[in-house]
Amino acid sequence: MSADEFAGARIRQALARRPGPPHLVPYVMAGFPHRGDTVPQLLAAEAAGGAVVELGLPYSDPLADGPTIQAAGQRALAEGMSVALALEQVRDARAQGLAVPLVVMTYLNPLLQMGLGDFCRRAVRAGVEGLLVPDLPLEESEDLIGAAAQAGLAVVTMVAPTTPDWRLKRAAELSTGFLYCVSRTGVTGAGSEDRDEGRQLLARARQLTDIPLALGFGVRRLEQIQRLAGLADAVVVASVLLEAAADAADPAQAVGLTLRGLQASA
Repeated sequence: MSADEFAGARIRQALARRPGPPHLVPYVMAGFPHRGDTVPQLLAAEAAGGAVVELGLPYSDPLADGPTIQAAGQRALAEGMSVALALEQVRDARAQGLAVPLVVMTYLNPLLQMGLGDFCRRAVRAGVEGLLVPDLPLEESEDLIGAAAQAGLAVVTMVAPTTPDWRLKRAAELSTGFLYCVSRTGVTGAGSEDRDEGRQLLARARQLTDIPLALGFGVRRLEQIQRLAGLADAVVVASVLLEAAADAADPAQAVGLTLRGLQASA
C-alpha cells in the first residue's frame, strides 16, 4: 500500500458506514479567532467526537465560503496566519496527541505560491492526511493529484447537486479520501434549512461509488443530522462551530460543547 493509499484508508476507515447518525467532520479555521487558538480547537474537536477534522487555511478570495467562514478567514489573516504557520500548528497538535485524520481545505493559489510538491510534502511531514481544493476543476487536477500521491497525501474531491452522473463518478474515482457532497448550489453557511437536493445528490452518489460520502454546507442542527442517517456517512459542520468560537472566552471549549450537542442523537 502506497503512502497516499494508507492516508486515504485511514480517512475512509474513520468515516466507515455505520447504523444511526452519520459521523461528524468538524471544521476549524487556522488562526481563528486568534492565532493561538488553532491547536486547542483541533484537540477539542477530536475530544468531542470528531471522526475526521477539516482545517481551513484562510485565503483572501474564498469563493466557496459564505459570510461566516469568509469573516473568520479575514480575522485569521489579520492575526498573521499563513500556510506555513498553519502547518507548524498541525505539527504541534500532533505532538500534543491529535490522532484523528486531518484534512486541509484550501484554495489553489496558496498552493501554487508555495509549490504543489513542496506544499504536499510539508503537509504530510506536519501530520496532514488529506487535501480538499474547491476551486480546482477535475480537468486541471492532474498535477496536484500527482504531487499529493508522491508525497503520501490523500485527495478529497467535491461534487454538487448540479454535477452530472458521469462527472460525479469521475470525482469519486479521483478521490482517495471521501467524496464531499455539497448540499446545495451556492456557498457555505447561508440558508440552513433542509433541502431535498442534498439528499438526492447523496442517493445518486451512493449508486456510483462505495467511498464514504460527506455532506456539507448548511448542516448545523441536530435534527438535520438525524435525518441524514442512512444517506450520508458523515456531515461537515463549519459555520455553527465558528460562530460558537468567535467571541467565546474559551473558543476550544465552545467548539467542544457545540459539537457534543450535535452528537446527542448518537
